[in-house]
Amino acid sequence: MTLSPPPHLTARKMPRQARSKATLDAIFEATIQVLVSDGPRRLTTTRVAGRAGVSVGTMYQYFPHKQSLFYALNERYLEALAHEVETACQAQHGAPIGQMVEALVTSYWNAKTARPEVTRALYRSVVELDNESLIAAFSRRVDMASAAMLASTSDLPFHDLPTVNLTLLATVFGTVRNVFERNLSSPEAEAVHKQLILMCIAYLKLSASA
Repeated sequence: MTLSPPPHLTARKMPRQARSKATLDAIFEATIQVLVSDGPRRLTTTRVAGRAGVSVGTMYQYFPHKQSLFYALNERYLEALAHEVETACQAQHGAPIGQMVEALVTSYWNAKTARPEVTRALYRSVVELDNESLIAAFSRRVDMASAAMLASTSDLPFHDLPTVNLTLLATVFGTVRNVFERNLSSPEAEAVHKQLILMCIAYLKLSASA
């Protein structure tokens, strides 16, 4: 994900060898575990290092403080999320609109709910984080993927595709986040998932005919 993070949040170095990448993977997983168990305020780089099985010195080689660690963790998360949505959208080029919407919504939904405790922890970790560049980079990728998919639809023309696409994605992203904020049960969440697909299909059909 190409972006320019704030200088104070930039990782000290990036791994180039397999061993270094494995160390970084362990640090990220340990960060998630500590976030889930203790929350962002009680998380320290020392606790993460202990959970990851690395020295504090090794931890410091990558991340000078926990804010830079949070930034890198969210960057990694959004990179994977953008890739999931892009892959789903590319696979639906030329498909009927209903199939497109189901693929878009479900890919995003599944990525967010695969480890719901992680998603909740990451939402809490960015409260005081300057993550504007991360969100901007993620949004550009998803906007382009979704717009290209909708432009290829075999059954509906859109007169104002940029606005339609923006509204569609805002609805999907906002609804999914609200599911987590309300802490809905699995049956409730799945019901919302199904209704969200129906709502988005209806909106796109109305937008194309307006």
